[in-house]
Amino acid sequence: MATAKKTPAAAPVKKAAAAKPAAVKKAAPAVKKAAAPAAPRKPNAAFMKAMTPSTVLAAVVGAAPLPRTEVTKKVWDYIKKLDLQDPANRRMINADDKLKAVFGGKAQVSMFEMTKLISDHLK
Repeated sequence: MATAKKTPAAAPVKKAAAAKPAAVKKAAPAVKKAAAPAAPRKPNAAFMKAMTPSTVLAAVVGAAPLPRTEVTKKVWDYIKKLDLQDPANRRMINADDKLKAVFGGKAQVSMFEMTKLISDHLK
């Protein structure tokens, strides 16, 4: 018996990956949280408590009891009215005679130090 050579059977051709688009995973849509209506800010009770200014500070803001926020606003109004900010560095306040007494004798203070010095004059 003679054996004939078998020819290898043609293997099935694999389809190219490009021929069939890969399954694209879509990201799940972002779930938006229902935005709560913005409630108006409530002022901190400590800032709104009326405080009595010392006699030195009363020369600038008045003698009536005021909340800290109003005292700071009145001091800034006084500073701007008399143009007491340093022209070169606007963060510095040049004290006049009334403010010098409030600032503990300092001729110039920063606006951040000013609030600390003012709080010493509130009861």
